Amino acid sequence: MTDVIEGTAQAGFDGVASAFADAFAGRPTMGAALSVRVDGRPVVQLWGGVKDERDGRPWTADTASVVFSCTKGVMSILVARLVQDGLLDYEAPVSRYWPEFAAAGKGGVTVAELLSHRAGLSALRERLTLDQALDWETVTGLLAAQEPLWAPGTGYAYHALTHGWLAGELVRRVTSTMPGAYLASIAAPWSDDLWIGLPADRTDRVAHLQASESQVEAGEQLEQAESPWTALAMTLGDAFPPELVTPEGGFNDPRVRAAQIPGAGGIATADALAALWSSTVAETDGVRVLDDDVLDAGLIPMSGGEPVFPTPGPWPRWARGFQLDSEARRYLGPSSLGHDGAGGQVAFADRDDRVGFAFVTNWMEAGADERATTIVAALKRALGR
Repeated sequence: MTDVIEGTAQAGFDGVASAFADAFAGRPTMGAALSVRVDGRPVVQLWGGVKDERDGRPWTADTASVVFSCTKGVMSILVARLVQDGLLDYEAPVSRYWPEFAAAGKGGVTVAELLSHRAGLSALRERLTLDQALDWETVTGLLAAQEPLWAPGTGYAYHALTHGWLAGELVRRVTSTMPGAYLASIAAPWSDDLWIGLPADRTDRVAHLQASESQVEAGEQLEQAESPWTALAMTLGDAFPPELVTPEGGFNDPRVRAAQIPGAGGIATADALAALWSSTVAETDGVRVLDDDVLDAGLIPMSGGEPVFPTPGPWPRWARGFQLDSEARRYLGPSSLGHDGAGGQVAFADRDDRVGFAFVTNWMEAGADERATTIVAALKRALGR
């Protein structure tokens, strides 16, 4: 356990603070942060541990970290905002906004199906190098031209990386801006702590990622998955390591962090990420990003149960990009919406309790990682659920 946990937790949230402190047990080089807002106001802001195990620098209040697939939740917020503003329609075909996407039998794929992992594009048929993966037009062009891996709409498989380019190209087509710039425009109060595409002058604020033994083992198991498409969804072939990080590569690579990879490459402080989620359900720092009507539309369940390509259960559930409460990822309950991320990241909002939550860490674990789950359970008790 780390010697020092810094920050504050309001009265009534002591159990949440204790669960956060317990997460460091047996992980001497872990760094992490936790932020919880209720009705837009901070009730828990905690951080501790090691920002960079190579030199021992501590995690501080302004340390940011890669949040992996929590970025898909951020992208789902951006798309929902465009639906709210009348620039996108969940029920419309993707090709209305991205005409090239209609190729190879994809003309009928709707925005809702695209967001809910039902488009048949969970992996690319062509193996990519890292240089190719870092080029936006290369990846989106390949996705637009590709024949689906299964009949769109008939089932789902997790679009681990491709989801970000698919949603991101929709954002780009209707706003004429890249997703990172659009995010900054609607999340202005937190734009200096929340990025898709890390600015060059912010690189020193980002934690160094560490792959635990369980994360490395998960990468090895991924390469032996029953379907080759499962591994390709995570690696794109030769672009990313199956464990996602190496000491200097994968999502530790400065080129990867600077690129816009909206399926996994978002970088944020816990407080900025929690504030963004809070703003989907309550006015937060003067901003309400989404209204209740678009939340109703965005939270229609779309995908769950066994996927097209066999993977062990339990399985997550998704609405229109938003991850829902399930046995695989427990939030506060049926009124929660969010997205978790590789290595232990969790971020969500809850409509009933008007909560925004984010737990971020540079100590990546896979499998039976109960850190965030235990913290969320403590929050549930604190809220009297």
